[in-house]
Amino acid sequence: MPRPYSQFRAALALAKASLVAMLRSPTSVVFSLLFPIIFIVVFGSMVNNTVVQLKIVIAPGCDTANPVYESLTKISNIAIDKSLNIHDATEALQKGRLTAIVDIKKDAAASAIPAYDVNLISSTSAENQNELLQTLMKNAIGSINEKIFPSNPTIAAIHTKELPGRIYRQIDFILPGQLGFSLLMAGVFGSSFLLFSLRQGLVLKRLSATPISRAYLILGEMLSRLFFHVLSFIIMIALGYFVFNFTLVNGFYTFLEMLFFSLFGLIIFMGIGFIISGVIQNESSIAPVANTFTLPQILLCGLFFPIENYPHWLQSFCNILPLTFFVDGLRKIAFEGTHIWQMPVQLSGLVIWAIVISFLSIKLFKWE
Repeated sequence: MPRPYSQFRAALALAKASLVAMLRSPTSVVFSLLFPIIFIVVFGSMVNNTVVQLKIVIAPGCDTANPVYESLTKISNIAIDKSLNIHDATEALQKGRLTAIVDIKKDAAASAIPAYDVNLISSTSAENQNELLQTLMKNAIGSINEKIFPSNPTIAAIHTKELPGRIYRQIDFILPGQLGFSLLMAGVFGSSFLLFSLRQGLVLKRLSATPISRAYLILGEMLSRLFFHVLSFIIMIALGYFVFNFTLVNGFYTFLEMLFFSLFGLIIFMGIGFIISGVIQNESSIAPVANTFTLPQILLCGLFFPIENYPHWLQSFCNILPLTFFVDGLRKIAFEGTHIWQMPVQLSGLVIWAIVISFLSIKLFKWE
């Protein structure tokens, strides 16, 4: 007696065939795995540049045997370039490659205690940096004054207390963004091109003659993307964790929660690829249409720099994009230890997008 037809077994068979085709496709491997790994290595290897580096040159004849100059050399984000002469330094200053030329002279009129005049030669090309340099030097001089005049009255005193906390590294911002980038490219481009080629090759038409339903066909394709995503997910998380000290607050449990959270992104981005393949009639039109959706998300969803850098009117648009919900959620899970059910904004945003996209992808699916 023949076994009854199983929709799920048919979906698994399609998933296996699709996964093999995906692993053999250079485009899928490059966009979904190689590019994100390159970004992770590049940004993870970069020195943390959240502190603005100020480059200065000491003028000829500057008095360097004084506490002001000594304090200047101890400021971490001030670098003294000793390779430039005064002519080259002036030229570099005008081109914005230098913050200032510093000249310290002893005040001959001062008699009781040594006093110094600090002269800064700056340029409008580095105006913001010059303001920061002046602030740092005033703080340094103020510290010297406190040591020399400890009993000098002050209108206010600052007392600080440092609480323990985790170090937020650059990789903690970059890696979740690259996970989102990988899923976005694999879902949108991979699904749209694959489904269109299956339709053009009449594979879907032959499948329509079988008992498999369109919902299980989409499930099979989703499972293949899931297997591929799990593989790339493990590789990227392992690279970030073991090489660049990516933060996983609760270790392996955080990894599993991030992986489960990725299912929402998988449904949304793969569904968009299905929609594109269903409405486009020409293969050459798939890439422009897909780019119309993916490029704004890559630029506006905080993959490479915070959304807070944008104007407020643009932030409102950025905050409703699916990739924004996805990447923000991954960062909260990985670094803050937030559980999925503790992120109502991100979770509800992804659920709404997933429901709408799933409905449209099934509705617009075409066998031929």
